[in-house]
Formats: sequence, C-alpha cells, structure tokens
Amino acid sequence: MQNAITLAITGASGAQYGLRLLQVLSQHSLPVYCLLSDAARVVLRAEVNPDFPLDHAALPEFLQQHSDVDIRHVIFPTQHDWFSCVASGSAAPRQMVICPCSMGTLAAVAHGLSDNLIERAADVVLKERGTLILVPREAPLSQIHLQNMLTLAQAGAVILPAAPGFYLQPQSIDDLVDTLVQRILDQLGIAVTLAARWGAVR
Repeated sequence: MQNAITLAITGASGAQYGLRLLQVLSQHSLPVYCLLSDAARVVLRAEVNPDFPLDHAALPEFLQQHSDVDIRHVIFPTQHDWFSCVASGSAAPRQMVICPCSMGTLAAVAHGLSDNLIERAADVVLKERGTLILVPREAPLSQIHLQNMLTLAQAGAVILPAAPGFYLQPQSIDDLVDTLVQRILDQLGIAVTLAARWGAVR
C-alpha cells in the first residue's frame, strides 16, 4: 500500500492519542496498518469506552461507529499475522508510530525481540532506516526506561513523549490530545493542521 503508515497502540495510558491519530490519518485518506496489543484493548476499555471490543473481528465496525475512523483506509492485522506486509523488510511501510508506547514494548523494540507483529514491524522500520516514532507515557522513568530510550534514539528512532503543551491555552482534553497528535503528524511530514503553532496565538 503506497505511502502507508503502521500505527501500533499498546498498553500504556493515553489510548486517546492513538485513536485520534488513527482517526485523522484515515479521514485524510492515508492508508494505515493498525496494530493493537491485548493490553491496549484493556486500556481502551478503561480510558475510552467500556464496550471496546476484545474480539478482533468486531474492531473495524466499532471504530467506525464510535471513533469516526474511516475504515476504508485501515487494515487491522492481528498481533501474530506474520504474513502481513509490515513484517517484511521488502514490503513494510517506511513509517511507523507506536502511540502510546508501553515500557514493555519500548524495551522489546530496543533489544530486537520481535516476539509479536508490533515488535517485528518496529524492528523492520529500524533496520530499513525508516521513520519510527515512539510515544511513551510513563512517570517517573527508571534508569532502565531511560537507557532503552537512549538505545532507540541512537538507532535512529524518534522518542516523542506524551507531553502536550499548554501554550495554546487548551480548553478541553481534546485540545491537549490534538497538540500532541500535531507533533506526531509533523514528524511524519503530513501537512494536516490540528493545532495552532507557537506564536500564532497571543
């Protein structure tokens, strides 16, 4: 799929960021391979909607109805779909975002474990010198967390913490979510404007 993006949502808090990014990408007709970990589904039930489906087959329709995701532009591989193109260096998208990124996923990617499709897809993007963006949401950070982030940064990944800015005087949680998603879109080189730039608001 030309110009596709792989988006993984893992079990860290901040599932709203990943869902909003998926919504924006799909509504702008950008093809997305969306990967959800089992832990992500639990977090999505706790943070977004208690009826979020655990059944993989129910996922597209639910996201279309409840999150305004245009599923015509989204493919939903399972965590162990090793035949998905995202697992192959010759076919995978050149850009991937893990949002939010749990410390477990971050550690696995930093050490090349590739035990599921999310970890393998990230490993592929790194080895093919693509753009890998990780959005960690954890506090406080241990030395292990920081070392793993440094390892990934040295390997070429972008570490973009889930730390939205307040200089635009946000009026809602949605505003805060959009300030962070805007930064992700900027790193991907996608010309979509969700939030005003610094200096545009006085």
